[in-house]
Amino acid sequence: MRNKQRGVSFPVVFLIGVVLALGAVGAMKVFPAYSDFLTAKKAITAVAASEGRTGSVADIRKAFDRYSNVNNITVVSPGDLEISKDGGEVVISFAYAQKIPLFANVSLLIDFAASTAPGGADKE
Repeated sequence: MRNKQRGVSFPVVFLIGVVLALGAVGAMKVFPAYSDFLTAKKAITAVAASEGRTGSVADIRKAFDRYSNVNNITVVSPGDLEISKDGGEVVISFAYAQKIPLFANVSLLIDFAASTAPGGADKE
């Protein structure tokens, strides 16, 4: 008796390859936006730690401007920062939306938000 061959057919392998390729292209387009967000989030954390107790709002904005010039942060400007005090601690936050074109007329819209508030939830 002949054994029946079993396995994955070429069209299934091709389909899996196409899905993986589309996923990889999508990830390559989203990664820079997410990286920019993480850099801006790190910047507000560093500014809050350095200027947090003694700095005025203008000093905090200037410190963020210097940090953003060094680290090439373009997604958030010093004017976009929301600066407040919570229990004697300075809280710096920002929020923005970024539209990422994927292909043809399909885009991805991501809302980014970060805060230095203790226990504050970051949204991505």
